[in-house]
Amino acid sequence: MIIQLRFSYPAGSYRAVNSQQKLVSLLHEGVDTLDKVFEYAVVHFPQRDCLGTRELLSEEDEIQPNGKVFKKVILGDYNWLSYEDTFHLSQRFGSGLAALGQKPLCNIAIFCETRAEWIIAAQACFMYNFPLVTLYSTLGGAAIAHGLNETEVTHIITSKDLLQSRLKAILMDVPRLKHIIVVDKKPKSLPDLPRGIMVHNVAAVQELGAKPENSKSQVALMVSRRQPVPSDIAVIMYTSGSTGIPKGVMISHRNIIAGITGMAERIPNLNENDTYIGYLPLAHVLELSAELVCVSHGCRIGYSSPQTLADQSSKIKKGSKGDTSMLRPTLMAAVPEIMDRIYKNVMTKVEEMSSVQKTLFVLAYNYKMEQISKGYNTPLCDRLVFKKVRSLLGGSMRVLLSGGAPLSAATQRFMNICFCCPVGQGYGLTETCGAGTISDLADYSTGRVGAPLVCSEIMLKDWEEGGYFSTDKPNPRGEILMGGPNVTMGYYKNEQKNREDFFVDVNGQRWFCTGDIGEFHPDGCLKIIDRKKDLVKLQAGEYVSLGKVEAVLKNCPLIDNICAYANSEESYVIGFVVPNQKQLTALAEQKGIRGSWEEICNHAEMEKEVLCIITDAAITGKLERFEIPKKIRLSAEPWTPETGLVTDAFKLKRKELKTHYQDDIERMYGGK
Repeated sequence: MIIQLRFSYPAGSYRAVNSQQKLVSLLHEGVDTLDKVFEYAVVHFPQRDCLGTRELLSEEDEIQPNGKVFKKVILGDYNWLSYEDTFHLSQRFGSGLAALGQKPLCNIAIFCETRAEWIIAAQACFMYNFPLVTLYSTLGGAAIAHGLNETEVTHIITSKDLLQSRLKAILMDVPRLKHIIVVDKKPKSLPDLPRGIMVHNVAAVQELGAKPENSKSQVALMVSRRQPVPSDIAVIMYTSGSTGIPKGVMISHRNIIAGITGMAERIPNLNENDTYIGYLPLAHVLELSAELVCVSHGCRIGYSSPQTLADQSSKIKKGSKGDTSMLRPTLMAAVPEIMDRIYKNVMTKVEEMSSVQKTLFVLAYNYKMEQISKGYNTPLCDRLVFKKVRSLLGGSMRVLLSGGAPLSAATQRFMNICFCCPVGQGYGLTETCGAGTISDLADYSTGRVGAPLVCSEIMLKDWEEGGYFSTDKPNPRGEILMGGPNVTMGYYKNEQKNREDFFVDVNGQRWFCTGDIGEFHPDGCLKIIDRKKDLVKLQAGEYVSLGKVEAVLKNCPLIDNICAYANSEESYVIGFVVPNQKQLTALAEQKGIRGSWEEICNHAEMEKEVLCIITDAAITGKLERFEIPKKIRLSAEPWTPETGLVTDAFKLKRKELKTHYQDDIERMYGGK
């Protein structure tokens, strides 16, 4: 994708060639709020499938060899709601909320897993102009209470599980809360709820909205309601808090529509025949934007979860079908953590093949890599070698979109080759509605995030301390500043951060200072090369990019996850490593080390062996001597959002990781 350079700043700003005169902000003329986007879809695709959910046939506990109990499910077919059905359910739900006292322009919260009811509730809020506060289901109690109190909500939409496991414990800390609406069946008994809180379920609220007295007032309300205008807040999205207390990002109707307009333009032939699989948290801007892109084009969305995604997923009973096999999606968004897991699992199986099978796979892989780099297809290889791998995601995938964090070159190449579909790597932030850049699907180069979308433009700002300048040769480098109609309204009740991170230029356009460091290549594609907050100056004056170290070492098959750590008072880098259980167990057997998983991870000899392998991987990845970790700590427990050590997008929470491993830091730096 060629980019037009438009000089409005010493370094110039970069735009896509098809938006060089004016940034694009609308999908359709006049369709300028999210309620109108949905109404447009309902008019054009009334009877087409909109939202799909699998029927739960049975559920049972399965005891594992180590004594742990896993819940396994058998799921049936997808049951579908049409666009018209979804519209009527949203309309009734919005009317019911109004009957329960929810007022236009007053915030309402949703704290719920990704499911059809989430989008139905969201559309109701867009329709009735209730600003929707979104919170990650894995946030800690204090962070949840902070978000609910800061936004002064009186109504919250949640699930029975989350009400009992997360919300109930903090209700006394949220005094304004009056109504809890659960999306599934209302719990039979809820003792110890604070006085004055009423619990309803969605079906009851929809019935309330459909009552003659309310439906009459609903008709009147739909005619005379305070319809949203483009500048009204649609969503207050709380970030996952990777650097402290979560901040609420205020996103207007105009912002979201501009963002989804930019994203949709980069997906070829997007239409009502596409099927999207929704499983990432809808409280994350990537998933919400992706689903709104699909709704705006009449696609169908089938719901899933990371535990039921594929036939081999942890909650799927052996011999029954995972969600991708039943749905056969054509579109999917994924965070690199999910793709890295698929890549490592498949490559482990390749290592277990016979020498003949392995040789054939490697030959086909290398042949296809060469052919696609020249622009050719390989139908024979796809049919004979990669068909089985492709079936892991249903066999019909035509576009994979990766976002949320950098995708390693090895994983990107693997997904392109083995899943026989392009991988679009994108770059965006909650503060830009997830929109910024997406790589062209015909671009098979790795490590780049593509050209600016038609809704946004980018400038590079010099960062002297890090040694990055827009005048650098051969490629200009600097902090990425993003401007356009997709740049949000700022942080809720946080003027100081708004002044630090946002600004408005002489033309009235909003810009966001991302804190990420990028470089532009001659073809106009952006590469993320560093992050200001990840840069640490060592004792001897060398600068280490922790993100760069982690990106290189995550390609090592022995590593499932890694956090590099450095202290400015010390002369070397250390690391916390979540090892791959299968690989480390095999290495332990090879070295004659026996014991439980925890004992293997805590064994000093295993730390030394893994450090040697990591050092080799670092040298192969061309890390500088001072960037290579000198000591490591192996972690027996994986880092999941539930542990609080990573966000819902699996980004590292460095502050929490530092606290968690404080004793190990002191040991590795010689304090103990």
